[in-house]
Amino acid sequence: MTARTIGIIGGGQLGRMLAIAAARLNFRTVILEPQPDCPAAQLANRQITAAYDDPAALAELADICDVVTYEFENVPVAAAERLSATVSVYPPPKALEAAQDRLVEKRFLNDCGISTARFHAIDSQADLETALKDFGGQGVLKTRRLGYDGKGQKVFRSAADSPEGAYAALGGVPLILESFVAFEREVSIIAARATDGTVVCFDPAENVHRNGILHTSTVPAAISAATADSARQSAEKILAALNYVGVIGIEFFVLADGGLIANEMAPRVHNSGHWTEAACVVSQFEQHIRAVAGLPLGSAERHSDCILQNLIGDDILAVPDWLRRPDTLVHLYGKTEWRPGRKMGHVTTLTPKSLVLA
Repeated sequence: MTARTIGIIGGGQLGRMLAIAAARLNFRTVILEPQPDCPAAQLANRQITAAYDDPAALAELADICDVVTYEFENVPVAAAERLSATVSVYPPPKALEAAQDRLVEKRFLNDCGISTARFHAIDSQADLETALKDFGGQGVLKTRRLGYDGKGQKVFRSAADSPEGAYAALGGVPLILESFVAFEREVSIIAARATDGTVVCFDPAENVHRNGILHTSTVPAAISAATADSARQSAEKILAALNYVGVIGIEFFVLADGGLIANEMAPRVHNSGHWTEAACVVSQFEQHIRAVAGLPLGSAERHSDCILQNLIGDDILAVPDWLRRPDTLVHLYGKTEWRPGRKMGHVTTLTPKSLVLA
């Protein structure tokens, strides 16, 4: 028996796009989100306006939903575990545990046999100074928890960059120092796993970031078939280790020899997978709904090549120009006010499908 009502924790644009996909498959959606005018609530059947860890709200969500999912990885693990006692929660709470702490995440990936950048746990200024010496004065210092789109980070490009005060400047919280990786490009893969263990992977996308925020994703990525297969195999290992259900996004650095270094994973639908709504019959959003609802996964084959571009801040002012293009799908997020760095929507421009890489 498939789910009829799907709960979604988080009311941003990802929750909004999940609600759209759910409606197309005849599911109702209920959003749990403290912001009353959130983008997802505009298209969901109902919103519970409360904090993500509010006990009464969680009890209500569990009572009225057949399954619960989430649109972002910083959902409190305790809340997900509380829900899972009375209703199915996908992806499982242990996926949140693995993804919320960058140190735990790196160790998990390594345990799966997947290479990452070298790293050191940083719990004091002394730890930072010792770790920087090990990395030749270079590295990226990040908060272990929270932080996204380039937030909560400090880059040390050489020994000339003083670490003085850096630990305190990032809040005096647990940190991680990651070594630099000499990569040629960044790619990501979007994969889905069903309740029966079936795994489907979309083609890897090549990503370009600006100011720590995804700018474009191009498909196909300029990588070999062997590198693409390696990304798929890594995704399968991660999904199996977590007994995962739903869609996951995994980011990699591609080395000169085609090898991959995993950067991070996101246990949810992913910005670099938005292209699937225009270039595939089944998008990442529908794939996620199918997975968590116990339905068969759809094909991940693309019918076109494409370039996804995020509309960030005042990029939204160019929408009339994008709408004039016959080859471009425009998707806006229902946000009434733009500001620098805010994701307002995205556009996906299609071209005929190219040959498979050798």
